[in-house]
Amino acid sequence: MSENKSGKPLFYDPTEHRIRSFVTRAGRLSTAQARAIEELGPRFCVPYDKAVVDLGQVFGRSAPTVLEIGFGMGETSAKIAAGMPEKNFLGVEVHTPGVGSLLKLIGEQQLDNLRLVQHDAVEVLTNMIAPGSLAGAHVFFPDPWHKARHNKRRLIQGPLVSLLASRIAPGGYLHCATDWQEYAEQMLEVLSAEPLLKNSAETYAERPDYRPVTKFENRGLRLGHGVWDLVFTRV
Repeated sequence: MSENKSGKPLFYDPTEHRIRSFVTRAGRLSTAQARAIEELGPRFCVPYDKAVVDLGQVFGRSAPTVLEIGFGMGETSAKIAAGMPEKNFLGVEVHTPGVGSLLKLIGEQQLDNLRLVQHDAVEVLTNMIAPGSLAGAHVFFPDPWHKARHNKRRLIQGPLVSLLASRIAPGGYLHCATDWQEYAEQMLEVLSAEPLLKNSAETYAERPDYRPVTKFENRGLRLGHGVWDLVFTRV
């Protein structure tokens, strides 16, 4: 999430009168992550720019492009990209260790269909992604901000969903997942209220085969915790 001067994250920045998703924060890099950034960053990282990018030029080919917001350490992103080599994947993440981690996986697995942008996702969507240019978007396990007084800091809220929907081509999809039931209920309400989106299920969807089960998710499932997937189609 974005942060104010006190360091507390905000979803809406009243000083700039626009929605935000994150701001870059420093993190501790491992030697391997730093090496991956130095060696692979120039090839696989796309610099932020206040101009629409040519996705075909970014990837060196024309293919359906799926955007992921907040890929964390990148294990899921790498698995999805490896399983769908026919698609391009553009990951947006602000935390440097996560960028380094995914770059390391890209190098180890020789994944040529992944590109990364280290920047605020709202600004990337607003300035770099053309309307109707995405085949899909993934938002997996965003911070639930489970305390009621922190709910306003959640990523999945109306303004961002509207922005995301405008960047997805008709027939494309938005896939969100969470392991926090109350957040799942809010996601369902917010996504259902967006006129450009239609639920692919009556309520929650079965986990699509392309989304792997993470080790944390497996641990939660063994403890009886639920996981909720929401897959909406762009109309």
